[in-house]
Amino acid sequence: MALIKSISGIRGTIGGKPGEGLSPIDVVTFAAAYGTWLRRNNHPSNSIVLGRDARISGEMVSSLVANTLIGLGWNVLDIGLSTTPTVELAVPWTKAAGGIIITASHNPAQWNALKLLNSDGEFISDADGKALLQIAEQQDFQFSEVFQLGKITQDDTFLDQHIQHVLDLPWVDVNAIVSSKFRILVDAVNSTGGIVVPHLLKALGAAHVDVIFGEPTGHFAHNPEPLPENLTDMIAKMKSGNYDLGIVVDPDVDRLCFINEDGTPFGEEYTLVAVADYVLSKQIGNTVSNLSSTRALRDVTESKGGHYFAAAVGEVNVVNQMKAQKAIIGGEGNGGVIFPESHYGRDALVGIGLFLTHLANSGKKISELRASYPAYVISKNKIELSANLNVDLILDSIAKAYQEYKVNTIDGVKIDFPEGWVHLRKSNTEPIIRIYAEASTEEQANTFAQQIMNAIEKIAQS
Repeated sequence: MALIKSISGIRGTIGGKPGEGLSPIDVVTFAAAYGTWLRRNNHPSNSIVLGRDARISGEMVSSLVANTLIGLGWNVLDIGLSTTPTVELAVPWTKAAGGIIITASHNPAQWNALKLLNSDGEFISDADGKALLQIAEQQDFQFSEVFQLGKITQDDTFLDQHIQHVLDLPWVDVNAIVSSKFRILVDAVNSTGGIVVPHLLKALGAAHVDVIFGEPTGHFAHNPEPLPENLTDMIAKMKSGNYDLGIVVDPDVDRLCFINEDGTPFGEEYTLVAVADYVLSKQIGNTVSNLSSTRALRDVTESKGGHYFAAAVGEVNVVNQMKAQKAIIGGEGNGGVIFPESHYGRDALVGIGLFLTHLANSGKKISELRASYPAYVISKNKIELSANLNVDLILDSIAKAYQEYKVNTIDGVKIDFPEGWVHLRKSNTEPIIRIYAEASTEEQANTFAQQIMNAIEKIAQS
């Protein structure tokens, strides 16, 4: 059993004792804390939007959350099976006070979570999260009397509204997509992507769409994180030569990955790179990604006359940096595209609309488009340390040892070498340092990582 309470929400495995797994008591406690925190914000609306992915536990958790909120006097707009970005859009569209998405994103089926939004439909801030955690810890909430109870309203039209929103976005060109007659295979990993992605593709004018694992049962056919090692069925079908591209989303449809026409991965790091390339071709501007994302975004941005900025890892941090730098496109290297013209949240549906327009206008095969971008390889490693070691001191020592290079310490330590970079981040729960390295070859990336790991071991021994 596992239960993780953080400033961004509550996440855990279903079952177990309260406080050890995501039990109904934990769900009610955290939903009550959120409803209480939101009430103290004095928003004029008395409505909260609620949606969920197709997880097995989703209906149970959603019912607990909804009834807890009406017990606090809130009216709940339940949009049912949905996506994270759909709920994010629905909050400002309905002028609600906030929103909750019931999803554990790319985690396996036994997990679920409450993702918490403010009145802008964006993830709550660090300060707000800390205030909410304190309310939960102290159980500092008071429920409504019988005549002040809220009510639940159901509305399942928001996925269709989201599709229309994508069609209406600047630089999404349906005519170009129709002319390209794309044949597309979709892996929806048995969640809500199986409902919305095929409908979006047909609305965009794809000539033919096939779906694998499209039934939204919550019984995920494979590990739901959209990495190549989890997409063997998709890759095998793509090798048949019957499709122009493959599209993969995670259970809550905020991450987007592509498979080339020959079955090779486009690379989740390059989803944002390709979409940014297209957006920057329409308007020169700034871009943002997190420190662990590929350097290719910086290269593409600068080649188009824009400026690239890095943010600490985490969607909230990326969004804050995007606002500060007035970025026109940004996101994360996990296939997360954030397009401010739509909203400040990762959105696979928006990413699909922009990417297909870009691919159509390029006149290239998807593998040829991928080959047009700078080639980088990321190596992901970790080093385990003794529990008594001061991890922060080790990171400080590494930063000082490499101060002749460009060093960024806003989130761990990132060292930029001329030929690549290394990013070190400590775990918040165990004595581990995660080490990501990127270079133009796997060998060079591994060399960078090993160099840093050797330095860490030497510091630890001293």
